[in-house]
Amino acid sequence: MALPDNMSQNRDKRSFGNTNLRLSSLGFGAAPIGNLYQPQSDEQAYATVDAVLDSGIGYIDTAPHYGFGLSESRLGAALARRAGAAESIILSTKVGRLLVPTNSKESVRHGFANAPALEPVFDYSYDGVMRSFAASLKRLQREQVDILLAHDLGPLTHGADHPVRFREFMEGGYRAMCELKATGQVTAIGLGTNEWQICEAALTHGDFDGFLLAGRYTLLEQGACETFLPLCARRGASVILGGPFNSGILATGVTAPAVASGKQPVYYNYETAPQSIIDRVAQLERVGAEFNVPLAAAALQFPAAHPQICSVLAGLANPAEVQQANAWMNTPIPVEYWQQLRRQELIHPAAPIPI
Repeated sequence: MALPDNMSQNRDKRSFGNTNLRLSSLGFGAAPIGNLYQPQSDEQAYATVDAVLDSGIGYIDTAPHYGFGLSESRLGAALARRAGAAESIILSTKVGRLLVPTNSKESVRHGFANAPALEPVFDYSYDGVMRSFAASLKRLQREQVDILLAHDLGPLTHGADHPVRFREFMEGGYRAMCELKATGQVTAIGLGTNEWQICEAALTHGDFDGFLLAGRYTLLEQGACETFLPLCARRGASVILGGPFNSGILATGVTAPAVASGKQPVYYNYETAPQSIIDRVAQLERVGAEFNVPLAAAALQFPAAHPQICSVLAGLANPAEVQQANAWMNTPIPVEYWQQLRRQELIHPAAPIPI
């Protein structure tokens, strides 16, 4: 089926590391169909996946943590319903947590609403990774996964326990992932995290095809381009950029009446945005108004300009959001807009700009 012209960017695919996996420039983050922040029906989840398959998006990411198995189960069922269209999809999931029964009656746990009565427990051991992967295959109704990522390593998540967790992974879980790759059950391995520093450290301890880095190379943050992304280039590792809207502020902006009045809160890095971030986003919006560029379109397109970024991953909750993300990703943006951001020192001097 031919893709509409406004989806042409999704034909510009990049390899993940040195593998034969080629990811679409826009990817679908499947956390929302695991009832992220609010519940949704199976039917809405299936309709969202249908919209993804019909849109030209060729890469989907999920994890056991997303709805405690719900995202994987819904995704597996939705892809099975569209087996022909799903054949070319590149799929990633994660390890590092096991799901165990819980008696909790809370309606929202760890950000997921009305999810199964399971509790995610960190386990980066060899056995834990193997068990987690086997359970994911059942939920996804698959015998193989393209990309397997170790989920949420790093001090931001584990605090003082990070050294112990990292050692547990490198001595156990990493070995399990290498075995799964060697036997063909996964094609590529890496980390999925919110911290580029732990990805950089991981490259000094092992061989990884790439990383899913959430929120750390965006219109608001480009520190990763100083040492981490050049290291990835030298090691042949790719980066999938998740969280391009930095938890929402780069999608909503700060100048809309509801936001500017304080009636609609704005979030950055999973928390209420500090004033310094609000001021910087306001600057970005002023430049956008000068060139008639939607902030969200720039937020999706900017990371993709870096040669090590192979896909930009957006969490999408319904078919309308899929359509909107595709439109933003393919919105024409004049090079003068990016040059103006550079002149105003709103983007790092070493960060490539779209041309």
